[in-house]
Order: sequence, then C-alpha cells, then structure tokens
Amino acid sequence: MEPLEVGDPLAHRALEALHRAETAVRRTLAADLEREGLSAAGFSLLVVLTTAGGALELRTLRRRLGWSKAGATEITRTLEARGLVRRSRIQRDRRTLMIELLEPGAELVARAFPDHTERVGQVFRRLDESEKRSLTEICRKLAA
Repeated sequence: MEPLEVGDPLAHRALEALHRAETAVRRTLAADLEREGLSAAGFSLLVVLTTAGGALELRTLRRRLGWSKAGATEITRTLEARGLVRRSRIQRDRRTLMIELLEPGAELVARAFPDHTERVGQVFRRLDESEKRSLTEICRKLAA
C-alpha cells in the first residue's frame, strides 16, 4: 500500500485541531441539554424560534441554522412529538411549513438558556477578546 500524500500538512493539522475543538465544545455544551432530554440541535431550533418571536417557516429555520431539509424535518418532528413546537401548513401556500414554538418549548428555553449561556462563557473564557474575534472571523471565512 502506498503512503498517502498530503498536499498541505498545515491545513490538515488545522482541520484536526478544528475538529477536536468542535467536538470538545459540543460535548461540554450538550451535557446539560441532554439532561433536559434535548439535543443541541433541538435547543438551537427552540432558541432561534424564541428570538424570532415564536414562529418561522421551516425553510427560514433551515437557512438560519445551516441544516439540510431532511435534518430539519427530523428535528422538528421530534420536538413536535414532545409538544415543544407545532408544525402546520400555511393556508395560502400548502407547500410552506410553519414551525411554531409552544408554551412548553418556551418554558424549556427560559429554564435552560441562562445555564447554557454560562457554560458558553466558561468554554470560551480560555480565549481573550482578540482571540474570540479572530476565531469568529476564521470560522466565517471557512463557512463562506
């Protein structure tokens, strides 16, 4: 078997570091959410609905969260089954699916968000302000 040739070793080290950091941050932030019976993705969806005033079209949610149609459908179905959101068709365009935050979902966000915010602060406390800005800019470049 021939050895693999790496074209840009530094890029590969950066990718590995990014993957490890993302895994560690996700694991830390997801632990308490899982105790609420909620995935990080489900919580993100509930937070976006909260900040949007309680309802959004599924395609807008997908765009804001960067999700595929299948992933968004699966997560919204799960949240609907738990009574946290309601999915419904718009009368004027039956193809459009609206996702509405229900009271139990709003209560869950109100209960979990303060602790989540504290955990985010703890995770990123290791970085100074300049490093946080740089990380944000780097991630935006990679996501573009």
